Amino acid sequence: MTIQSPTLPLIAPAQDYTGEYRSDHLVVAEMVERGSRVLDVGCGEGDLLRLLEQRGVDGRGIELSREGVNRCVAKGLAVIQGDADTDLDSYPNDSFDYVILSQTLQATRQPRAVLENMLRIGNRAIVSFPNFGYWKMRMELLVKGQMPRTENLPATWYDTPNIHFCTIKDFVQLCDEINVELERAVALNSRARPLRLNAPWWFWNMFGEQGVFLMSRR
Repeated sequence: MTIQSPTLPLIAPAQDYTGEYRSDHLVVAEMVERGSRVLDVGCGEGDLLRLLEQRGVDGRGIELSREGVNRCVAKGLAVIQGDADTDLDSYPNDSFDYVILSQTLQATRQPRAVLENMLRIGNRAIVSFPNFGYWKMRMELLVKGQMPRTENLPATWYDTPNIHFCTIKDFVQLCDEINVELERAVALNSRARPLRLNAPWWFWNMFGEQGVFLMSRR
């Protein structure tokens, strides 16, 4: 598949994504309609769920770590312990308006199956992930000859939870293979600012530190 310039309706918000919340969380929250039913997969300590609740969203979460679940419950969030790779199978079709996976896809054992399950459970899916095609990561590998480490990905190669290294180009190709409709997308640079609206995919793949995609079934 040859990646062409995107023709889907991309988000190009005027404001920068900086402040109290993580930049990709703010992008995700803008993609979710108020009053929606949402499942946040791998919800961590519940920061995104809290942000969504402020927007009138009925949010639920699953989180692998017991510590994360305990922190979420202490905040009054509806979160249970679960694994994206195994526990999404138990959810019935069309249970939610949106299923969200933020900065976790690359840590799953079966990313394709997880994405397909998300789109079975929800009418739409939103995924954010670090772009391993980002130019700084390429340069570290080229110049130093070592697996790159960045502010967003500080772990060493032997101590990282990431097992499937994905670029924006890789993700777009996967969506094409499983017949997913890309409705909206954002690529954020290292300063949490969205890249140029009509830039071609190769530009996003080179200069986007992270990507956020809103998808639905075709």
